[in-house]
Amino acid sequence: MMPAVTTPPLPAPIEPAHNPVPHRFIRATRALAVGALLALILLGLAWELWLAPTGSRWLAFKVLPLVFPLAGLLKHRLYTYRWVSLLVWLYFTEGIVRATGLPTGAEAGLNEALAWAEVALCVLLFTACAAHVRWRLKHPLPTPDALATVDIKPPSGAAARPT
Repeated sequence: MMPAVTTPPLPAPIEPAHNPVPHRFIRATRALAVGALLALILLGLAWELWLAPTGSRWLAFKVLPLVFPLAGLLKHRLYTYRWVSLLVWLYFTEGIVRATGLPTGAEAGLNEALAWAEVALCVLLFTACAAHVRWRLKHPLPTPDALATVDIKPPSGAAARPT
């Protein structure tokens, strides 16, 4: 006769109350980063296709690399915030070159205003990503294993309330 095999009990599933809601600061920096990224995409498309086209509509494809990080930003992926804060400097450089690269005596028109708008959006995107990364590194989210070991008790008045 074979001995009975006992299996260890399965860990209790994490209840929704234990699943932490992102901090207000995290929600704000994510909203700023996603908003600035979407505005940068729209600005790049509008600039090259309608507002001040340069003659080559192919330049509208320059915003394609900005589309890829959207999903990662929306899913709070720290790695995405890190590499977007580096990628944005390419667009910052383009904006500075186009804003200040006018020949002497040339008329400052719509192109210069659009270039400065691109620079401002890049600075906003970088600031939001950098603040998000810094906050997340200083305040790491608890892991499911750590949450399972925490004994959460209900508030003192919520124990035996008549219904």
